[in-house]
Formats: sequence, C-alpha cells, structure tokens
Amino acid sequence: MKTLLPGLLLVPVAALALIAAGAQAPAPVAVPRPFAEGIVSTPDDELGGALSPDGKVFLYTKSVPRSQMYVICETRRGEKGWGRPRVVSFSGRWRDADPVFSLDGRRVYFVSDRPVGGVDRKNYDLWYAERRGDEWGEPVRLDEPINSDANEFFASFAADGTIYFTSRRKGGLGDIDVYRARWVDGKYTAPENLGPTINGKGWLNIEAFIAPDQSFLLVGAFGHTDDADSDVLVSYRDGAGFGPLKLLGPAVNTSVRDYSPRISPDGKTLFFTSERGLGSEPRTPPWTYHDLQERRLGILNGLGNIYSIPLAEALAGTR
Repeated sequence: MKTLLPGLLLVPVAALALIAAGAQAPAPVAVPRPFAEGIVSTPDDELGGALSPDGKVFLYTKSVPRSQMYVICETRRGEKGWGRPRVVSFSGRWRDADPVFSLDGRRVYFVSDRPVGGVDRKNYDLWYAERRGDEWGEPVRLDEPINSDANEFFASFAADGTIYFTSRRKGGLGDIDVYRARWVDGKYTAPENLGPTINGKGWLNIEAFIAPDQSFLLVGAFGHTDDADSDVLVSYRDGAGFGPLKLLGPAVNTSVRDYSPRISPDGKTLFFTSERGLGSEPRTPPWTYHDLQERRLGILNGLGNIYSIPLAEALAGTR
C-alpha cells in the first residue's frame, strides 16, 4: 500500500480535509460479518445461531421460506475450524427452531410443533434436549406454567435460573408478548408479563434474549417501526422492570428482516440473523437478468444468514 509519509497510510481526500481543518474523521460504522461463511451462512435460509459455552458447537436453524419447514443443524469445531453441518438427532421431522444453550451448556432449548402425548396440537411449545458428549438425548417438553395452550416461541435464561420466553397466551398486552418466570424451590413460578414498556398492541415480540445478569434484554420483533419487517431492539434494566425498547443501529437493523439475537457465552459478540443483500441494496445501474442469476447463487441473495458483530458496537448509542 502506498504511503504519503513514513507511518501515514493513504487516506481519502475528505478525511485529509477534516484533518487539515483540525477536525476528526467520523468513526467508521461497524460492519457485521457472516458467521462461518460457506459452512453455516450459505445461499440457503439460515437463522438463529447459538454458540455453546465451550465454543465447540454451533447450533442454528435451516428454513424453507417462509416457515414451511424448520430444521435444527449443528457444526462442531475441530482443529481445522468448523466442520460439515448435520441435522441434530432430535430434529428433521417436525418444525424445530430457535436453539438456545443453557448457561452451563448441558442443554439446548428450542421450540417445536411436534406432537404432545401422541396428539398433534399444531402449535409451538418449548422443549429441551440434554447434551451427551457428541450426541443428544430425547427432547423433553417444559411443563406448565411455561408452556400453555397457545404458541410459545423462544426461551433464554438468566444466571439465577429465571426463564424469559415469548408467548401468544391469553391475557397478553400485544400479539406476542415477553414473559419471565423465576426458578424457586425446584420449579417455575407463575409467568409474569414484562409490561407495557416491552409489550403492546400490534407488537410481535417473537424472540427475547436476556443477558445473564439481567442488565438488558434483546428482542427480535415486528411492529415497532413503520416498515413491515422485523428489527432487533434492546431494553435496559430499570429497577425491578425494564425501560423502553430501543432500536439497534444501522449496523444491525436494515430495511429487511433482522432478528433472532443471541449473545456469545463470553458476552462480547452479538449473533443475529439478517436477510440483507439482494432485497436491501440500492442498485445503479438497474439489475440485469445475468446479475440476478449470479447473486441468487451467493449468500447475499436475500435469504437469511447469521452474522456476528462486537456487542459493544451493536449497542452503541442505545443508552
């Protein structure tokens, strides 16, 4: 790379003008990176990535748009990086999605529309499977009062055992609400609706990922903005409850669907799903048929991919 002076890299003219005027160039906007491109993030539709606490397993969902089929897949990290994905042993028959690891990594929680007691209820419940080395145990449905006769969509856990989950159960404030239930004496207490700062009319709060210390809550939701697609929002702890939801910035949210947030076990990285690409990019000159066909075969074809970005950069400006 050429240099102007020893130790000074070639910089844009606009930035030089700012330096000459005694001003600082604006900080670059953070750019999220596709996770495990070509292995996890592919031209298919992927969503909902979760990294195990030991960093050796990555779980995610492959989908047939939109919502015709969900299958949970896994890739394992070896000496040469992430290995070839496979469908996990407990998935592949019903619609299974949204894997989230327990904080100790011994379980994975997910949602499924599989039958309960031999009865096809045709709605989603929360389930978990035990991690047994390289294998998984048989799925177990969470008991009431967490599951209900309505749909449950997502679960995550605080360090004290409190479960945060989303549900369409009766008595909610919005179309899909966020609830929490505390773990007391070996069982969950009655679920508590998080209230009108989080839940409201017309809001579909599908995913709710809690920080282990419960200092903030990430929500993937429809209905909080004027566009028809989903966004990722954050709410910070305010006393016993949570403050208003705030949109994450343009590094995360775009004009298309951005959703399904997770925090890495070390608390430093945000994983999220985005359909950015073909449907969100301005184009000059207009697309040609050849260009469309080429783009359709790449990962930026408008289907979902899993991205990672430093959490601090994703949350910048939301306090």
